[in-house]
Amino acid sequence: MNQPRLPDLRPLRTNDTATILVGTALWALALVVLLVVRPAPEHQWWIWTCVSGICGGIFGLWFVRRRDRG
Repeated sequence: MNQPRLPDLRPLRTNDTATILVGTALWALALVVLLVVRPAPEHQWWIWTCVSGICGGIFGLWFVRRRDRG
């Protein structure tokens, strides 16, 4: 039952900055669409969801760039 241990996998190299920028841009696009379309009053929270997504993307961008510098 003693099988040889498989070698550890190496992490994938990714461009985290580009990924975060694309996600933030999509949230910004959704916000623009919602501001043009003007959802019904009971759906105004959609606008704030987009704003939260943009803020999260900005924080993520700051965090990733700070992590990569160190």
